Amino acid sequence: MQQRVSRRNAIKLGGLFGLSLSELLRNQALAASGNGSFGRAKRMIVLYLHGGHPQQETFDPKPNGPSAVKGEFGAISTSLPGVQFSELLPQCATLADRLAIIRSMSHSNPNHVTASLPANTGHKHPPGTPQRDFPPSVADFPPFGAVVDAVRPSQNQLPGWVRIGPLMRRSNGTTLHGQLPGFLGARHAHFPVDQKLLDEDVRIEAVQPTDELTSSRIGDRQTLLRQIDEQRRMLDGFADAVDLDQFYQRAFSLLSSVATRSAFDLSSESMVLRQSYGWTEFGQRCVLARRLIEAGVPVVNVSYCHTPSGSWDTHSDNFNKMKKSLAPTFDAALHGLVTDLNQRGLLDDTLVVVNAEFGRTPAVNSRSGRDHWPWVYSLALCGAGTAPGTVFGASDNSAAYPAESPRDQADFAATLYHLLGIEPETVLYDQTDRPRPLITGSPIEELLA
Repeated sequence: MQQRVSRRNAIKLGGLFGLSLSELLRNQALAASGNGSFGRAKRMIVLYLHGGHPQQETFDPKPNGPSAVKGEFGAISTSLPGVQFSELLPQCATLADRLAIIRSMSHSNPNHVTASLPANTGHKHPPGTPQRDFPPSVADFPPFGAVVDAVRPSQNQLPGWVRIGPLMRRSNGTTLHGQLPGFLGARHAHFPVDQKLLDEDVRIEAVQPTDELTSSRIGDRQTLLRQIDEQRRMLDGFADAVDLDQFYQRAFSLLSSVATRSAFDLSSESMVLRQSYGWTEFGQRCVLARRLIEAGVPVVNVSYCHTPSGSWDTHSDNFNKMKKSLAPTFDAALHGLVTDLNQRGLLDDTLVVVNAEFGRTPAVNSRSGRDHWPWVYSLALCGAGTAPGTVFGASDNSAAYPAESPRDQADFAATLYHLLGIEPETVLYDQTDRPRPLITGSPIEELLA
């Protein structure tokens, strides 16, 4: 499949298909000059809150809403006059004037597994696909990281796309869609980092020679497979031999690269800096993400899924979980990441994305929990051409449905691709050589600088 793609006109794959020369030159000039928002993001960090964060306890509190839906927490003022966040996000509240918040995301799929595909790609499953758990497929539309890796390949020895944290799965073992490269093939798969990061002298196992992976044995195919075993298991079932061989060769190059090991050296960060993100696994994943994009990795996905004290899928005990673990962990990590990027001069061309498959129900159930709710929820962007201090859209008084300006996951994806400088006419080719438009929604203009 990839050989067919590579023989295609590179202009089409790069997203310039259908543009006039004047349009192309204008977009290139805007990106080069720093004016406008197109192409301002040279790299992207996606924080994915698997399970769906409650909009009421994060970016869209309803302190004056009906008592049956507003929950136990109040709202606090932010650095943006007239805008409130949940009292559970005091550090993020100080960043409101830097964030672009969407309060009217909306779709109709309440299933974690299948709703994660459009959340990570902008593309739904074909009509008639059941909203239930089933494994991802080679025919799936590829996620943001795989697309960027294909359209704009990395020019250094670093990975083109890194996943930090576990591969997100449901309790029944089903892998959430939108994490694997789909029809782009295994050569555009992410490089996985899935280990504990809280040790002061932590070493990233995936890129460090160990007793089993010495310099004299680094070329051993079986040893390499063990080092990236999780990735191999996920790809073996639906990747052809050519794709897998190129995946192995790329992994070999990464493992033998001094630049890679340096970029992944989380222990070289000061303890003061690391603690500013929160001394949690999610916080340290965000520190590593910053190191990687600073070194030149184009896309980093950070997963925030199950923790020792629960997950965002708060069907029960929502308020205790939010207060004791989920909200403070997220609050410290996002604040630390945005502040650190800004202080290093990286925020102007680094896009930070807070994403999830949906939100939580306005009504509180009998177990003090909130259930799945895709009809309205809130997401956030920061940096790299976004309009700081923007709140787009609104939910009703119960945080149940959009009160104005509903937008869906295709529009959200179009916004990200606009900021990344990928043309709206971009066409990819699937495993049957069929042309597939990359962008089907419209950028949310109000979120763009």
